[in-house]
Amino acid sequence: MERYYQPEIECASREQIKAWQDERLVKQVRHVWDNVPYYRKKMEEKGLTPDDIKSSDDLYKLPFVTKADLREAYPYGLVAKPLKDCVRIQSTSGTTGKRVVAFYTQHDIDLWEDCCARAIVAAGGTNEDVCQVSYGYGLFTGGPGLNGGSHKVGCLTIPTSSGNTERQIMFIRDLSATILCCTPSYAAYLGETMKEMSLTPDQIPLKAGIFGAEAWSEEMRQDIQNTLGIKAYDIYGLTELSGPGVSFECSAQSGMHINEDHFIAEIIDPDTGEVLPEGSKGELVFTSITKEAFPLLRYRTRDICMLTREKCSCGRTHVKMCKPMGRSDDMLIIRGVNVFPSQIETVLLNHGYPANYQIIVDRVRSTDTLDVQVEMTPEMFTDNLGEIDRRQKDLVDGLRSMLGLAAKVTLVAPKSIVRSEGKAVRVIDKRKI
Repeated sequence: MERYYQPEIECASREQIKAWQDERLVKQVRHVWDNVPYYRKKMEEKGLTPDDIKSSDDLYKLPFVTKADLREAYPYGLVAKPLKDCVRIQSTSGTTGKRVVAFYTQHDIDLWEDCCARAIVAAGGTNEDVCQVSYGYGLFTGGPGLNGGSHKVGCLTIPTSSGNTERQIMFIRDLSATILCCTPSYAAYLGETMKEMSLTPDQIPLKAGIFGAEAWSEEMRQDIQNTLGIKAYDIYGLTELSGPGVSFECSAQSGMHINEDHFIAEIIDPDTGEVLPEGSKGELVFTSITKEAFPLLRYRTRDICMLTREKCSCGRTHVKMCKPMGRSDDMLIIRGVNVFPSQIETVLLNHGYPANYQIIVDRVRSTDTLDVQVEMTPEMFTDNLGEIDRRQKDLVDGLRSMLGLAAKVTLVAPKSIVRSEGKAVRVIDKRKI
């Protein structure tokens, strides 16, 4: 029996969803026009005023917002409410070290937590459950979003954050945790560790997992489900829009329902920006129609995917998106963290290295590894191992402060990284995703 957190919304008629979207979009466009000079200028450049947007059918007229806009307007240029009305920021790393900072009013947080609560209930969660949130807390949206959603459902919430695997397993067993929220790679690692402890799936109290923040395959889903004895659900979100809970999987496990009362989704041609007909594969674009503090209109996610309105066996009526099939930019997601080759390049150049490098990403024992091979210049070249160690450590520290995660750095001899005639092969991703 399928359960819903807000059945009147999740199972609303298509006419009702369209009516909400029409009314909220018109209101949101007026809100940003009145309160965000940056948006007003973008609209004026296209010859638009709020009067040109009469319903969601006019969405295509609005200008896109991209990561570049977020960088340019950083930190306060896109905030649509006075700071006294904002109660929190969340943040993620941007492309060149400038972070994406998103602002929230209390109302924004309430709506975000509702979206996460819908995801937990769709995974079978009730107020009888014990929900262990093993996403990172702090600036990262994963922990705070699912923590709030778990409270709203009434679960006993264990805010373990990420890491400290022994303690994670102790709590799962001692407190009989039934729902696990974390990245898929961490879930797989927990599963492997429990297997090494000779725990069988029927000795693990978990029944469901809500896993997101990185790409994972159907094979990985099956492995996690078999090892932990659970049903594994996908969840999708972006800090720019709120965090996890923009969309989530239901019992059908065949795509994620987008919370269309809060977000309007479009699929565009990444090269021309043209809106594509339903069922087409293209770049996912989101408009947040209920956010107060940091409303983004037509935000280009760079995720490539497809939408479907086929009737879902779960009874929810909101459109479904498939798992993202790749990116229209060069972003990598490593252990749930956004990493751009340009960030790594910035650190190398700041330390006096040429831009001859290779990034090798792999997955070892279910954990992503990041290995950066860097060419020394002939002037730098030395066979003094102590000196090489010191330089590698400097780069490891520089990368940790830029990316917020540990990378392995190997300095290699000048001219030893293969040169390519066309586009340099900067990234080798060996993960089977």
